[in-house]
Amino acid sequence: MLTRRYHGLLVAALKPPLGRTLLLSKLDERVTYDSHAFNLFANQWHQAAAPLEPPGFHYLEHFHLEGTTPVWTYALRDARLEKRVWMQPEANTTYISYTLRQATQPLDLDLKALVNYRDYHGNTHANEWRMAVTPVAHGLRIDAFYGATPFYLLSDHGVVAANHEWYRNYFLAVEAARGLDPLDDNLYAGSLQVTLQPGESVTIVACTAATGLLDGVDAYAQRQAYEAQLLMQHGKPAAPPWVQQLVLAADQFIVRRVVAEAPGEAADPAGRSMIAGYHWFGDWGRDTMIALPGLTLATGRHAEAAQILRTFARYVDQGMLPNRLSAGWRSGSGTNNPSCIMEATRQDSANNRCLRGRREE
Repeated sequence: MLTRRYHGLLVAALKPPLGRTLLLSKLDERVTYDSHAFNLFANQWHQAAAPLEPPGFHYLEHFHLEGTTPVWTYALRDARLEKRVWMQPEANTTYISYTLRQATQPLDLDLKALVNYRDYHGNTHANEWRMAVTPVAHGLRIDAFYGATPFYLLSDHGVVAANHEWYRNYFLAVEAARGLDPLDDNLYAGSLQVTLQPGESVTIVACTAATGLLDGVDAYAQRQAYEAQLLMQHGKPAAPPWVQQLVLAADQFIVRRVVAEAPGEAADPAGRSMIAGYHWFGDWGRDTMIALPGLTLATGRHAEAAQILRTFARYVDQGMLPNRLSAGWRSGSGTNNPSCIMEATRQDSANNRCLRGRREE
C-alpha cells in the first residue's frame, strides 16, 4: 500500500545517481483460483478515515528475505503464490516475479500497472495530463510527455493490454502526518493477464531501456550471483548471517558517478560516490567520508574506496570539500569538516591495504 510519496517499484535515477523520478508506483494484483477471486493489494483514498480497500494483506501468510530480495507468500485456499522484487545492479530496472509454488490447479493472475512521472519529493495532480502508452514487443512503452525519458513495462509471457485511466487521490498517510500534501494521482497504464500452472512463474520488468533481460529465472540468478560475489569479496565466509546481511545492505549506498568535466580536465566515467541516505539525500561530502570505512573497507571493497576518494579529491577547493555533489562541476558550498575526515579516511584506507597485503604474504 502506498503511504509515502517515496514509495514505488521503480524510482529511477535519470541523471545517475540523482534525478530520482517515480515511474512505476505499484502493481495491483487480482487472483482467480478454484472459482474464487482474491485481491492481494490495498489502497486508501482521500482521507485518513477512509477504510483500506481491498484489505489484500489478509492473504499474506509469510514474509522473508533471500539476500536482499523480499519474498511475500500469499495463501489462497490450497495454493501458495510467491512474489519477489529485485533490481538489476547499476540499472534503472526492477523485476517483479510471481511463482505458483503450490497448487492443485491453474491460477489466473491479473495485474494492473499504476505509473507516474514525477520528482520523488513531489505529488501528482493529473488534471488533463495524457501520457502516450504504446504497445511494443513483450509489453508497453510509456512517454509521459515530449522529451521525457521513455520507460517500459515488459513481461516474459502473458497478455499485455494498454490503458489510460487516472486513479486519483491516493491518500499517503505518512505524508499527512508530516503535514504535507497527502494526495497523489497514478495512471492505470496497462494490464497483464496470465495463467500460471503449478510451479510456473511470470516476471514483469520495469525499466528505462527496452534491451533488458526478460527471463526472470536468469535475471534472478544474476542477482544472486552478484550478491554471492559481494560476500566473497568480504572475505569472511564464517561471518554470522546478520553480518552478511549488513555487507549486502551496504551495496545500495555505493553508486557510480561520472565526474563532471572541470575546465581543462576530461570527464572520468569510473567515478564512484555514496548516497548519504534514502529517500532524501544525494552524495554529501561529510556523510560519505564518515561512512566510507564501514561501507567499503569493512566489506572488502578497497578499490571502490580508492575510487570514491579520487572522485571527491577532484572537487577539493581551497582545502574544502563540497557539502554535496550536484549534476555539474560546481557543487554545494564547501566546508573543511569533511576534508579533515577525508584525510583520516585516506590514511585508514592506506593502513588497511598495508595490513591486508601482509596477511596475504
